[in-house]
Amino acid sequence: MHRFNRRDTLALGVGALAAASTLGTSAKAAITTADVAAPKIDIEKGATLRVLRPTKFVDPDETIFNANTQNFVKATGVQVKIDYSAWEDLRPQTAVTANTGAGPDVVLGWTDDPHLYSDKLIELSDVAEYLGKKYGGWYPLAERYGKKFGTNNWIAIPFGGSGGPSVYRISWVKEAGFDTFPTNLDDFLKLCRKLKEIGHPAGYTFGHATGDGNAFCHWLVWAHGGYMIDENQKVTINSKQTIEALKYGKALFETFIPGTQSWLDPSNNKALIAGDIAATQNGVSLYFSIKNATDPKIAAMTPDLNHARMPVGPVGHGTETALAINSMVFKHSKYPNAAKAYLAFMMEAEQYDKWLTGTYGYWAQPLKGYAESDVWKSDPKIAAYRDTMKDSLWYAFKGPINEASAAVVADYVMVDMAASVATGVATPEEAAAEAERRAKRYYKG
Repeated sequence: MHRFNRRDTLALGVGALAAASTLGTSAKAAITTADVAAPKIDIEKGATLRVLRPTKFVDPDETIFNANTQNFVKATGVQVKIDYSAWEDLRPQTAVTANTGAGPDVVLGWTDDPHLYSDKLIELSDVAEYLGKKYGGWYPLAERYGKKFGTNNWIAIPFGGSGGPSVYRISWVKEAGFDTFPTNLDDFLKLCRKLKEIGHPAGYTFGHATGDGNAFCHWLVWAHGGYMIDENQKVTINSKQTIEALKYGKALFETFIPGTQSWLDPSNNKALIAGDIAATQNGVSLYFSIKNATDPKIAAMTPDLNHARMPVGPVGHGTETALAINSMVFKHSKYPNAAKAYLAFMMEAEQYDKWLTGTYGYWAQPLKGYAESDVWKSDPKIAAYRDTMKDSLWYAFKGPINEASAAVVADYVMVDMAASVATGVATPEEAAAEAERRAKRYYKG
């Protein structure tokens, strides 16, 4: 827990704040902005804020976020306390806040979580529209996650998205007979089989991992043309396309390192760093942690790492998703204007680009203007992450994002379906039928 007031900010002087200020200086200069008047937000007298957000996955994240928050304290006098939650605990803590009407004023939650509690949130359209006009507009995925379905009303301000390309060992992929990472499903399965043969298996997550499990299992089903619901909110997961996806997933699973059905978000990171796997799906944090490792043996892996978009299936286009960090302000807040001012402040170039740059683009930008950031010119190996919020699919694809779709994701319906077939607990037909039954509990009528 971090509590900030004016004294903390003024006393900081060096250290985290100085480091954060340096990180974003050159990148900020590259961001093109429009001359747009900021919305008039009268901060309440004596306002204080409590913020809940996920813990860091890239070391500088919390340092820079805290420093930016301290700058807000210095500028406004509003004291801010930040609580950092483990990734798997963030959703339950958000639910408690929503259901009790007490706790944090601001929650930086997961992806579609604001749509679970839309009737308990204040509208943020004035802030969102201002930021969009100033920074070149919002990417499509950000608009989907920010706006309440069927309206132009913003109930959330997306802070960014962590993409899910494959990260792989170049030498081992070549040893398996591939000069480049496969772009289609047949060759991807061949690669994984060969990697297992040479003793360097792949490892993709079938477990209840907020980011990695959802990313992989949704990619798997969507690549074959399956999807949970259609445009009319009809549950359509029990289809021949889904069944083919589940068969393919089982074939992949048989080539993976044992245990991926129980992996959480840190698991594949540890496995790749240990040299136990040759390829996995992950945000840029894994590459960042290896490149910046203090252990020379770990850092030595860096030249042998690269990223590639996930292979394309019969649908003919990419089917990756993004784990978004999506901010919301609850109606129980006594200081809603202070909360809105805080979110606007944190998204301005002076703060946001320091964070984007310092975290190596881990939470890729939701606003188009930040695509100009120097972070995307700093290392060609991370280029696969730049357009995460531009061309990724949303978890409710092809349907709308709403309370039902958010609940289905939070309940790991897609992940459990894929894992049950991969591990032999259910046949593809049984698993698809069970996923349909579970999804219909949320899509009633």
